Amino acid sequence: MSQEWSFFLVVFTSFFTVINPLGVLPIFLTMTDGLDNVARRNTAQKAMIVSFITMVLFSLSGQVLFEFFGISVHSFRIVGGIIFFMVGQDMLQARLQRTKVPSKKVKEYVGDISITPLAVPMITGPGAITNAIVLKEQADSYLDIIAFYGGIFVVCVITLMLLISANQILRVLGDTGAKMLMRIMGLIVMVIAVEFFLSGLRPIIKETLIDLQS
Repeated sequence: MSQEWSFFLVVFTSFFTVINPLGVLPIFLTMTDGLDNVARRNTAQKAMIVSFITMVLFSLSGQVLFEFFGISVHSFRIVGGIIFFMVGQDMLQARLQRTKVPSKKVKEYVGDISITPLAVPMITGPGAITNAIVLKEQADSYLDIIAFYGGIFVVCVITLMLLISANQILRVLGDTGAKMLMRIMGLIVMVIAVEFFLSGLRPIIKETLIDLQS
């Protein structure tokens, strides 16, 4: 398996598990309650476009933010690993909390729910933003960059298809099936978190040892 294909799989898996489109489905259905199929489809499409643009912008501006605040990529990977691990732990216990809109206020959000809170922060939350910044820094070649943005795009397309088919999917999975899938995704997120943490810790330890020797 080529390096670019392996990197694509890492990008796809990490974004899919962090965004957790199946976890978004119940909230999406609640927020779009009362809308017809066309309006619901348009809401989902707009939300995914905004989400994709948001992740791309953060991935491109990540290095600038690092330089402005004096943050190293290694430190950000460690913090990102900790955040991922906490999110994965909640998912593993099927108790991940997401943004909820009171039923009485749903109509007030109909005009803008595709942007907020649906696109940000429900779909593109802190985990997805952290993922975009950290993984973009690991893209060492043009093919890696293509694999990176291709992975995000594929996840967004799959999420869009799932949102459009929200009613049918939840009916098939049921509450037990949805929680089981969330636990599996949580385990994957925790594994990715450990890899992020170690990839940030190793260079720091190496640099510290070199400084001590010199």
